[in-house]
Amino acid sequence: MFKKLENIETSFQKMRLFFIIAICAVFGLAGWVSYLAYDYTNISQNRIYILANGKALEAVAGDRKDNVPVEARDHIKTFHQYFFTLDPDESQQKASVLKALYLADETAKREFDNLTEKGYYTNIISSNISQTLVTDSISVDMANYPYKFKFYGKQILLRSTSVTTRSLITEGYLRNVNRSDNNSHGFLIERWSTIENNDINTAVR
Repeated sequence: MFKKLENIETSFQKMRLFFIIAICAVFGLAGWVSYLAYDYTNISQNRIYILANGKALEAVAGDRKDNVPVEARDHIKTFHQYFFTLDPDESQQKASVLKALYLADETAKREFDNLTEKGYYTNIISSNISQTLVTDSISVDMANYPYKFKFYGKQILLRSTSVTTRSLITEGYLRNVNRSDNNSHGFLIERWSTIENNDINTAVR
């Protein structure tokens, strides 16, 4: 009789130990799954999908401080592309230069006014010139604020009978401003000036 009771007690202890181990395992598994779900959620929140030409492209979000040099160079490149890429079409010229003026201060507007007075844009239209810009390099001093930059590029002037290549070197400073639809990088070019803009060669088409 006592032996049976001892067996029952032993069996009960074994069952209790088994259930304790099983419960601990369940809680451990639940904790591990919760951690994985939390980690996956954080990763998912840092992903941005952009729709371009019917395709979803993934972009990873990050702190701005990690991308400041890249954004600064792209801001400078975008400004110069808008300002110097021109077609013999007055509406295209105005639309392109307007986009550029959102990215810079009054020094860019002053340069635009000077070129307008000299008949630069009118000459592009009357001579049917298509002007494009090729960026060679952009240097930005990120150690000092506002950030000083220097742009190196080439202008390609395409005429019906010839192609002229001109060197273009400009410099200026970048300061931080609020981002907007017209200024997605949140920079403004200040004290912008052209250092060099000379013909390199002209080739017959």
